Amino acid sequence: MTTHPRSESLEDAVGFADDHLIPLVDEGLGNSAYLLALGDGRALAVDVSRDLRALRAAAERRGLHVAFAADTHLHADFLSGAVQLGHDTGATVLASAAGRRAFAHRGLVDGDEVDLGGLTLRALATPGHTDEHLSFLLLDGSRELGVFTGGSLIVNSAARTDLLGPERTEELARAQYHSLKRLTALPDETAVWPTHGTGSFCSAPPGTERTTTIGAQQRANPLLGAPDEDTFVAQLIASLGSYPAYFDRLGELNRRGPAVLTAQPLLPTLSAQQVRALTADGGHVVDVRPAADYAAGHIPGSLSVPLREQFATWLGWLLPDTVPLAFVTGVDQDLSEIVWQAYKIGYERLTGRLAGGMTAWLADGNTQTTTAFVTADRAAGRPYLDVRQEAEFASGHVPGAVHIELGGLAAAAGDAPHGPVVACGHGERAMTAASLLERAGHRDVAVLDGGPADYAAAQGQRLVEGAEGTRS
Repeated sequence: MTTHPRSESLEDAVGFADDHLIPLVDEGLGNSAYLLALGDGRALAVDVSRDLRALRAAAERRGLHVAFAADTHLHADFLSGAVQLGHDTGATVLASAAGRRAFAHRGLVDGDEVDLGGLTLRALATPGHTDEHLSFLLLDGSRELGVFTGGSLIVNSAARTDLLGPERTEELARAQYHSLKRLTALPDETAVWPTHGTGSFCSAPPGTERTTTIGAQQRANPLLGAPDEDTFVAQLIASLGSYPAYFDRLGELNRRGPAVLTAQPLLPTLSAQQVRALTADGGHVVDVRPAADYAAGHIPGSLSVPLREQFATWLGWLLPDTVPLAFVTGVDQDLSEIVWQAYKIGYERLTGRLAGGMTAWLADGNTQTTTAFVTADRAAGRPYLDVRQEAEFASGHVPGAVHIELGGLAAAAGDAPHGPVVACGHGERAMTAASLLERAGHRDVAVLDGGPADYAAAQGQRLVEGAEGTRS
């Protein structure tokens, strides 16, 4: 491949990335995968999920053949696409030998190097987010172009260290401290290409930047400003919020290796009778229509999870992966998006979708349930139930609000007030919460069409900060 001048400038590193590196952002999970063009028609894929649609489109546009697929760690938030690439393109899977993966791969240890054909990939042991975590330093000769940091150093933070249980959180936080010290010893102009970013439950803070440099992080990352290891550990642990329940399952599934798919997964049509039979046999109905459509009429006991970028997160947080699922869809909704978001987190028992939607359900003689979806001016007088994440709540909430995070609501439905108006930031999570409360036997549940600022303005109130009044 064409070599680059051995300049130490940030401009050269940025130029290399612009020419050769294609970030593939999953806004719903808050993650970035990467496709690196190697200059000879081959490519390296880093931390790609099982949903390979974006990667395949990018590779096709550039005429690239994926020859290598690297995983920085055993991912908890998505199933890796590396095994699938190994099957489809013959890609060599690169991953930590310490991960004991049960499928064909090249196991790497600290300091191992892989010749990419003009460029070199060097494995750096950076435990903390997981035990076996590797970062991958990309070298052009002796020049450090950039480093794929996965769940180690991320923009203005470091990834969470509690995924292996509370008894190991502090130990792994201390490992993360030393891993970040190792990474920040690289030259300031070295590009940093993390996997976890804004929107990730692996502890990325708010912000728009998904890549950075070592020097920028030395200046801006609050954790790197900690004066000592104990302070770093305390700050990192204090930043950890809740995370989706399915995170506890996927690490082991990724170690064993996801099943190879030999055909496009489909979502068959189901009759109303088949949907009834599925629920009678312990299955779940997931209604993916917009919140307003669900409110206007839905199958009793169904779970509202509007189809959007965060669909996989809430599906995996609120339902088990061991029972069959049927879906209620709206007009023109992308069925492949339902399938791939489910499959990328290991949900494969997708029985099908209700043919004809709610019209067919009612025509078959079945009943429906409605949920009040109210604007802020019509919500006064009801207890206010806020189902946002703890950090969102603390940043500004309605005075006197009851707070139960959506992820914990099913278990805490008995703590919810009677006849509440349920609220989140816009209405989607609140409608999901209302569907959970209705399934638990609550009646007279309303959902706020809007967020806390809308409600406070309509009631002549001001939002308050902090965790006062929370119940979770």
